[in-house]
Amino acid sequence: MSTVLTQARLRTMLPAVSLCAVLVPILFLQPATLSYFGSNLLLNLAVPLVLATLAQLAIITVNDLDLSIGPFVSLVACIGATILDQHPLLGMLALAGCVAGYAAIGALIEIRRIPSIVVTLGLSFVWSGLAIVLLPSPGGNSPGWLGSAMSFQTPLVAAPIVWSAVIAVVAHFLLMRSSAGVRSRAVGGNPRAVSRFGWSLVGRRALMYGVAGVFGVLSGLALLGLTTSADANIALRYTLLSIAAVILGGGEFVGGRVSVVGAVLGAITLTLAASFLAFLNISSDWQVGMQGAILIVVLSLRVLLQRNGERQ
Repeated sequence: MSTVLTQARLRTMLPAVSLCAVLVPILFLQPATLSYFGSNLLLNLAVPLVLATLAQLAIITVNDLDLSIGPFVSLVACIGATILDQHPLLGMLALAGCVAGYAAIGALIEIRRIPSIVVTLGLSFVWSGLAIVLLPSPGGNSPGWLGSAMSFQTPLVAAPIVWSAVIAVVAHFLLMRSSAGVRSRAVGGNPRAVSRFGWSLVGRRALMYGVAGVFGVLSGLALLGLTTSADANIALRYTLLSIAAVILGGGEFVGGRVSVVGAVLGAITLTLAASFLAFLNISSDWQVGMQGAILIVVLSLRVLLQRNGERQ
């Protein structure tokens, strides 16, 4: 029994272990990365990916998969750089409409029993088309308040680390500890029990999709605040990266088994790997390859630990 518990703890610790496995070689090759400036440089784009990862986690919690989060984040950035910058009230209404649209899609998936992959794949083209209509070529401007918020420097510890920690704590409470979060996660774990308790499956799935929409909007705004301009393709890679980060953090596609803290660590790990390779002037193709290699190694270790646990 103790061996099984030890292996379960090891599986829980895998996200932190993978982060250390990436961090140690970086510190060996460039010790200055431990500094305040170095941390800011390497983790500059961590916050938008962390938020996009939590959006994906909300969808995976109900056993669905979102193939449109990257284009959605790009659309939000385009809305922020055009409508929100020029007409703040109209821009906020547009962003609220995006969140409401996400919630409606969740309800539609539950009512019509349509595979989420099919729906979100179609949505990815819708979001991309709207982004191109708003911003046919890269440009626009970040609202001043947004740029100021994302350029804010915290004392002692680099801002991306502080923001990521705060986001992880808030999201953990909302999704893992609050009664609404626990009930909604039950949709992925045991939907029949949810129905027997009288809770609406449609409402719960719509709620989780709405939560994903909120995180997606925050991700797009954070990315816009960091880059100060937008592009219809600015966040397309976030779709696969967010899925990888959730899985790297211990999430599973079935049963509603996810870890908010693990997903945040997974997003930071992928950001670190890509940023350091970019710092070394290594091709972006190798950056993607490194992120994939990290995911494969961690998943292999998780499967190995799970099989050893089953043999006990």
